Amino acid sequence: MRRSAVLGFAVFAFALVAQPMMAADRDIAPGGTLRAAYLGSNPTQAVKDPVTGVLRGASADLARELGRRIGVPVEFKPLGGPKAVIDAVSSGAADIGFVAFAPERAGAVEFSQTYMLAGQTFLVLEGSTIRNVADVDQAGQKVAGARNDSITLLMKRKFKQAALSEFTHDPAEIKRMLLAKEIDAFGANRQRLTNIMKEASGFRVLPDNLFGVPQTIIVPRGKAEVLAAVNRFIDDVRASGFLQKAVAASGVVGLEAAPGGSWTPSVPD
Repeated sequence: MRRSAVLGFAVFAFALVAQPMMAADRDIAPGGTLRAAYLGSNPTQAVKDPVTGVLRGASADLARELGRRIGVPVEFKPLGGPKAVIDAVSSGAADIGFVAFAPERAGAVEFSQTYMLAGQTFLVLEGSTIRNVADVDQAGQKVAGARNDSITLLMKRKFKQAALSEFTHDPAEIKRMLLAKEIDAFGANRQRLTNIMKEASGFRVLPDNLFGVPQTIIVPRGKAEVLAAVNRFIDDVRASGFLQKAVAASGVVGLEAAPGGSWTPSVPD
C-alpha cells in the first residue's frame, strides 16, 4: 500500500514538473500542424530532391523531428527571402521559421539560440589577385552580394574600402558580372558559390570564410514559453547527436553544427 502511494505521488510530482513543458510544446503549433517557413532558394536550409520530390536538408530534418516530438504533422512553406519568412511568422501565417540572425532583422520575432553555422565567402575569377577574404575589402575593388542576404548586411557594417553593390541572387548574372569585370568578388554561402563554380569554368571560391552565419529558428514575438521550448529542443538534438547527423547528411558545403551555449545569436561587429 505504501509502495503504491509513493509511486502515485512520484507520478503526480512528475506530471507537475512536465506539464509546463508539454503546454509550451503544444503552443508551438496551436493549430495542430507545425507550419515551418524556410528560404526556398537557400540550399543550406533545405532542397527538394529532384528524383523523389522529398524535401531534404538539416532544417527540414529538424522541423520533422520537432513535429514528431510534439505529435503533429509538418507543413513546409518555401518562401522567397528572409523578410518573407519573418513576416510569415510575425503575422501568424507560419508557426516557426528558419532564418539567419542579423541585427537588422531583430524586433518582429524571437530568435532561438544558434543551431547551425553556414560559412560565407566569395566567388572570384580564376585569375583574380584576390586569394583570401582579407584581400576583398580593398580600395578600388567592387564587391557584390544578394539583396538583404546575411553576408551583404555584414559587409555594409564591416567593409570600409571596397565599393559594395547588391542585387537579386541570379547565378547567370553573377557569372556575367564577374566575367565582364563589373565586380571583383561576389559574396554568399559556400554551397551557392560552389554550385555556380560547377556550372562553368573560370571561377574560384576563396578557401576561407568571412564568417559563419548563425542559423536560428524564429517564433512569434512575445511567445517566451514557445521560444524556451524551441531552445530546449535544440539543446536536446545537439546533445543526442541528431543535429550533427542532420548537418552531415545534408551534404551541404560549409555547414557545421553550432556548439552548445550559443544562446545569443551574434555576428561580427
